[in-house]
Amino acid sequence: MTRRLAAFYDSESTGLKQEDGHRLIEVAAHLYDLDTKARVGRFVQRINPQRGIDPEAEAVHGIKFEDLVNEPTWEQVGAKLAQVLGHCRYIVAHNGEGFDLPFTFREFIRIGAPVPKVGSIDTMLQARWATGDGSLPNLKALCFACGVEYDPDKAHAADYDVQVMADCFFSQFERGFFTLPSEIYELPPLSAKKGKK
Repeated sequence: MTRRLAAFYDSESTGLKQEDGHRLIEVAAHLYDLDTKARVGRFVQRINPQRGIDPEAEAVHGIKFEDLVNEPTWEQVGAKLAQVLGHCRYIVAHNGEGFDLPFTFREFIRIGAPVPKVGSIDTMLQARWATGDGSLPNLKALCFACGVEYDPDKAHAADYDVQVMADCFFSQFERGFFTLPSEIYELPPLSAKKGKK
């Protein structure tokens, strides 16, 4: 692979605990060439989870089950997403290592789709510089620190979150505030999973 391709990725789900049968309901991946900063691909899809959505999760992302009844299931979407991510060298996600990557990768395993071998760039873990007290920033705080406009009415839609995250990343990448990993991301034990952003 000659180009340094990165998938800027976000997902929404029916709830946080995968062990309780929660499922993905929306995924968004914007593919960028890190050298040219050009977006070279985009995959956005809502998913019918075939189960209800926790009220706490719905209050965050605003997606109702009725919005998903005519969408494809994960069995139809997962293999396509795995193929998209498999073309990339890196996945960039905000709280990716705490939620998006482990949740998504376990969902790949559940349906027998290949798990991409990628490096992880977590824009939350790498951005303590974005907060005055060095705490982990949410996406709104990161946007503020990077001078990226953030619309709370559009927030927590996967496609929107990916776009503003990419804007934040590229505003600081060449300044050294985000760094590329040298190792492949390894899926942690289920008990090590943390909460959503």
